[in-house]
Amino acid sequence: MTTVTFRTDGGRVTGFSCRGHSGFGEEGTDIVCAAVTSVVRYVEAVVNDALGLAASVRVREGETPSITFRLPGGLSPESEETTQALMAGLMVYFSQLHSEYPDAVEVYEEE
Repeated sequence: MTTVTFRTDGGRVTGFSCRGHSGFGEEGTDIVCAAVTSVVRYVEAVVNDALGLAASVRVREGETPSITFRLPGGLSPESEETTQALMAGLMVYFSQLHSEYPDAVEVYEEE
């Protein structure tokens, strides 16, 4: 199962972590893992490459892989609005993925 945990602080989404394989299909052909990986890479590309905001990204390989993403603090009002909209969209995306594949993806929110 893939576990996605969103971190919040005072109503602001500060980041997220994804941990584990979904187990929906064989490694290399698992459509749920591909969906998770694709959207995480997209968010990282938008925040770090397109917006140039230098979010922290940590990837761990191995038996239980994980990706941890943290937004930087002190963003301009425009960047804050953009990143929060992106994080809200990501939360909706993962919630929908959980609805479609409840045995493969869990979504949590932690303050």
